[in-house]
Amino acid sequence: MNFPYQLFISLRYLKTKKKQKGISVNTAISIAGVMLGVMALIIVLSVMSGFQDDLQKKILGVNAHIIVLSYDGRAKDEKLLREKINKIHDVKHSAPFIYGQAMIGAGNRAHGVVVRGIEPELEVRTTDILRNIKEGDIKGLESVSELPGIIIGRELSRNLGLFIGDEVNMISPLGDIGPLGVIPKMKKFKLVGVFEAGMYEYDSNLAYINIKDAQKFFKYENDVTGVEIRVDDIYRAEEISRKIEEIIGIPYYTRDWRQMNRNLFAALKLEKIVMFIILVMIVLVASFNIVSNLVMIVIEKSREIAILKAMGATNRGIMSIFMIYGLIIGVTGTALGLVGSYIACYILKTYKFINLPADVYYLSYLPVKMNLFDFIVVPAAAILISFAATIYPSWQAARLNPVEPLRYE
Repeated sequence: MNFPYQLFISLRYLKTKKKQKGISVNTAISIAGVMLGVMALIIVLSVMSGFQDDLQKKILGVNAHIIVLSYDGRAKDEKLLREKINKIHDVKHSAPFIYGQAMIGAGNRAHGVVVRGIEPELEVRTTDILRNIKEGDIKGLESVSELPGIIIGRELSRNLGLFIGDEVNMISPLGDIGPLGVIPKMKKFKLVGVFEAGMYEYDSNLAYINIKDAQKFFKYENDVTGVEIRVDDIYRAEEISRKIEEIIGIPYYTRDWRQMNRNLFAALKLEKIVMFIILVMIVLVASFNIVSNLVMIVIEKSREIAILKAMGATNRGIMSIFMIYGLIIGVTGTALGLVGSYIACYILKTYKFINLPADVYYLSYLPVKMNLFDFIVVPAAAILISFAATIYPSWQAARLNPVEPLRYE
């Protein structure tokens, strides 16, 4: 098989003579620069994807994929509503819920919370609440006893100094109207479970009670706030929510998990884009090494270039020699960086040897998620930048006048 002479000469230039060691060192530095840039980019993007994936799991561990709400604040005849929703092909399960705000107190401590009334049997099929419960059991909400059960977050239980079996007072500002004005409504509950979602906002501000207790406490009668929905594919939640809206009609509307956390995920996406742009600068710095390396080779090989031109080599052929040379540096560095980043990400993901303060991040290790998209876009960008770096030195080599280097030969 005959190779083009441009490729043959480019490969020969990589194997420099002993007296030209400086060029080979610069070539190694250029390859190392591209390799480190690619590694830094992929590792950082993988770690950020890991954080985003972990955050997404925590959000979906507490919230449903889609919720159905009513414009008047209450969903009436939720059983009929759920029957319509459950008939939709992409819906797995649904459950009614009630949202309300109240104050929880124990002893001389109190804290404002969001109270979620749930039907335990249906809730476990719709959300991942069971995965988050660390003490007690969700069945405690179903047990019939003197006091109804309540499940609160780990941070809230610490703030109030509560343990399983303790009694708490729930106070609602929307109480009964008496002769002296509104009398706050108070009811005692028994702590039957503690959950830990891994997000401070949930662990310190959320409480679960049985939906029947919530209907009595918040005076909902037989109504509910809305319906939670679990779907087969969370990434099609927006499409499925539109389909649900069309079927159930007004006065109901839907919100999917991305809409409910739009600002958070938008900030994470923006941060990832900014980090990508910043870390691309490392590859750009490595590309300057390629430029300087090629400039040195053009100067060093000016006599050979003149001979090639005298033998009939075209300007395009001369340009191709040095562009191939620079591209070999870029591809080699990118390939090494790709392999190195995969190994580093695999080690980080498998052995989890980088520890994080769990009380700050709710993670004891550095999360890593390797996306195929990152492993395609980053190498492609690195090779493109490396190729762009070869254009000017190659053009200068093609413009070289063959008479000047050979004048004194």
